[in-house]
Amino acid sequence: MEVNADDFFKAAALDKPRVTNKVGSNVTLINVMQIPGLNTLGISIARIDYAPLGQNPPHTHPRATEILTVLEGTLYVGFVTSNQPAPNRNKFLSKVLNKGDVFVFPVGLIHFQFNPNPHKPAVAIAALSSQNPGAITIANAVFGSDPQISDDVLAKAFQVEKNTIDWLQAQFWENNHN
Repeated sequence: MEVNADDFFKAAALDKPRVTNKVGSNVTLINVMQIPGLNTLGISIARIDYAPLGQNPPHTHPRATEILTVLEGTLYVGFVTSNQPAPNRNKFLSKVLNKGDVFVFPVGLIHFQFNPNPHKPAVAIAALSSQNPGAITIANAVFGSDPQISDDVLAKAFQVEKNTIDWLQAQFWENNHN
């Protein structure tokens, strides 16, 4: 009874390019936090801006499938299947998308987008099958956690020297905790 039109509206939410971050992307998510009327509707939308050679790094949405449409530019996109029996274990599926092309990332799978053009930005719109899809950026979660995951654990998991893990953790710790 208290609902009004503003509960279903967000003015000029996705019309302007945004400044990109260190890896060359900016995700402007419109979910239930910005539009309360999305509550229980199972959808959200995002604008993703990519600098030249920018990326939306490997990440996953634990609660949503994503369908991405390129509005401007070119994107190299892909996802990895999850622990399938041999011979298809962790199969990598990818495509190069141009303006107007559409690609789907199934719920929970690690995926990315990369603008291969060194001179022009790219823009995409993503629709997600959840009012609050969540996002887990893999490198940030693994190397930038607080407290840090033991370098012994990560060195063994990634099969690299501990000093490599220490270096990676330092990169993400500085970015996430300053």
